[in-house]
Amino acid sequence: MKLLDALSWRYATKRMNGQKVPSEKLDTILEAIRLSASSFGLQPYRVIVVDDPALKAKIHESACQQPQIVEGSHVLVFASWKNITNDHVDSYMSLISKERNMPIEQLAQFDEMLKGFIASKPQELLANWAARQAYIGLGFGLTAAALEQIDATPMEGFNPAEMDKVLGLEEKNLQSVALLTLGYRDTANDYLANQKKVRLSKDEFFVHNR
Repeated sequence: MKLLDALSWRYATKRMNGQKVPSEKLDTILEAIRLSASSFGLQPYRVIVVDDPALKAKIHESACQQPQIVEGSHVLVFASWKNITNDHVDSYMSLISKERNMPIEQLAQFDEMLKGFIASKPQELLANWAARQAYIGLGFGLTAAALEQIDATPMEGFNPAEMDKVLGLEEKNLQSVALLTLGYRDTANDYLANQKKVRLSKDEFFVHNR
């Protein structure tokens, strides 16, 4: 399926039918998220993949009472770093050195610049920045799911504190910021399944500075 056709096909699915997403399609969606754009390439968030029915039920009970949580195949929890430190940068520099087979000393300027960026911002702003990075990954996940003909629903309407508690995120220096449920639409019970997609016209949406 072509990209624009896939994006026209997708919508925020309200009801899912419980069918499992094949592992190869899930892997493609997850890999797209992993390869998504990230400022500095730092990837200051993680994606928790939940498919255990008991855990999904607990999330549904405690943190998000939306039917897609239990009707969907998987719940992806986008969780950003709460605090960003020089240790994160050091680990990143080591990874670059390893992956590009280059002496870590050659990264000194980049290392200094990134640590300077962190030092210049309060942790509250850095946490907000990290959360925005997670949303980039969320967008890539939505697009990849559409191309794989997998229904997906992005969610912000959940209780982050309860979600963090259920998944034990606080001790991992993570905080949940967004969810993405994956599955297949229940056309018999989803009132949006056969509705026309509604978006602004190109003339209204785009502002060309000419």
